[in-house]
Amino acid sequence: MTLTLELEKQKERSPVVAQTIFLGAGLALLLLAPLFFYPVFLMKLLCFALFACAFNLLLGYTGLLSFGHAAFFGGAAYFTAHVVKEWGVPPELGILAGVAGAALLGAIIGFFAIRRQGIYFAMITLALAQMFYFFCLQAEFTHGEDGIQSVPRGHLLGFIDLSQSTNMYYFVLAVFVISIAVIWRIINSPFGMILKSIRENETRAISLGYSVANYKLAAFVMSAALTGLAGGLKAIVFQFATLTDVGWQMSGEVILMTLLGGIGTLIGPLFGAGLVVTLQNYLATSEFPVTIITGLVFMACVLLFRRGIVGEFYNSRLGRKLGFEYRHKH
Repeated sequence: MTLTLELEKQKERSPVVAQTIFLGAGLALLLLAPLFFYPVFLMKLLCFALFACAFNLLLGYTGLLSFGHAAFFGGAAYFTAHVVKEWGVPPELGILAGVAGAALLGAIIGFFAIRRQGIYFAMITLALAQMFYFFCLQAEFTHGEDGIQSVPRGHLLGFIDLSQSTNMYYFVLAVFVISIAVIWRIINSPFGMILKSIRENETRAISLGYSVANYKLAAFVMSAALTGLAGGLKAIVFQFATLTDVGWQMSGEVILMTLLGGIGTLIGPLFGAGLVVTLQNYLATSEFPVTIITGLVFMACVLLFRRGIVGEFYNSRLGRKLGFEYRHKH
């Protein structure tokens, strides 16, 4: 009897150990990555990976497909760039201003959008995001088609020089790791369990007495704020904010990244973003259009990996043996 209990405990511990090893190896790779890759490329990858993970919080765990997340990404980039360049605030406060602005936008857009479901929800988010796009095109502080350029990186906490690419990279990495930890905590909290129940069966969640509209709005605002964090970081990294950041194409890109990596998986969007950003970076000088290559890769993944790259791994025999689970409903 004692031997049986001990064997069961070992079986329970083995997936945890395997997942811890994967997590440690991934963190070690990120810490050592600047030794082998261009830091600006890595920072772009992390910014878009955070963007995709924030979007996945809404799509993968709440079941809401938004076509307007570029408004939060680009809006935060504009807010951060403006307050850092024009007001002279430190970069950390500028990024927080971008997060606050994105959260406010999320509350406004979410207030109207959550009243509808399915394609109607998606179309409302797209329409309101396009309204914000034209606002950015006409607003004086965004400088129209020229955008906000030459944004100073400044000094983090007053003494860490972010103009040094290495310092900037580790700052972005720290923000990224903390943000992923926050997302993990959200989806594994009682609040996250309710979001998953809404995704699986909204009618049943209502019958159990949950205020579904409030939970949806909260998830929408959280996703918008985390998206704004990615946008603010991107503005500091590249030192500019332009209309490209708020265009509908940006919303399409983040949907693509999330689908490629795996909807409803914590790290799937990270792999999807890595794939898309890598293709854009290394094929930028190619004569063959990058969008066609990306489209072909997306088609191949849809045909061969219906759950996304990470989703298929989670659902494989090895993934299940390591304790990973894929529970997203198709």
